[in-house]
Amino acid sequence: MEENKIIFGRNAVLEALESGQEIDTVFVQKNTSIGNIVTAAKRHGAVVKDVTDEKLTALCGTPKHGGVAAELCACSYCEVEDILAVSREKGSPPFIVIADEIADPHNLGAIIRTAEAAGADGVIIPKRRSASLNGTVFKTSAGAAAWIKVARVANLVDTIKLLKKGNIWVYGMEADGSPHDKTDFTGGVAIVVGSEGFGLGRLVRESCDGVVSLPMMGRVNSLNASVSAGIVMYEVVRQRNL
Repeated sequence: MEENKIIFGRNAVLEALESGQEIDTVFVQKNTSIGNIVTAAKRHGAVVKDVTDEKLTALCGTPKHGGVAAELCACSYCEVEDILAVSREKGSPPFIVIADEIADPHNLGAIIRTAEAAGADGVIIPKRRSASLNGTVFKTSAGAAAWIKVARVANLVDTIKLLKKGNIWVYGMEADGSPHDKTDFTGGVAIVVGSEGFGLGRLVRESCDGVVSLPMMGRVNSLNASVSAGIVMYEVVRQRNL
């Protein structure tokens, strides 16, 4: 699936929800009374976004959208436990990538692609303020999103705490962190990549066991999120292959 698949109209969206189709996001026109669809969307785990009539028209390609549209998932989400099961099956320490509010679908797709190539067990993203498994992410991942497990969680901080209870060390990525190549990644590890413009959220950073950074030798003081994530992921690979 390379393009976002959008369905619209009240009956069509409600039928899709009730039929069990995997719906990523339901877009509802502001000040429109369709509580039954919103309730169904939340019950089935879809993200609900209030948007303008102009946004809906652009999404649907027609003004006759009935005040609601839905974007189907390009791939299925999994549970965090499914990701942990991968490492158990491989007999290796967990290796997880967490994307903290990566809003650009091209960046998220690139992170997923690198995570799959580096042998990570899975990727975790938040439900809110994040790109999701839409057609753009799938295409940018070069199909890797179909091969690696991706979990979407309501609360990243709670998820990080859960991982830590399972003896997984969680490292955020920030400019003021310790050198990434001096950090031991040989045990169970989760790497947290911050958002493009703001880095790690405060509570997410405080929940991490440590923060790592990359050396910056030039005038530019930061790298694209997917590029920096890839460098750290392959440091995990390097250390585990020594």
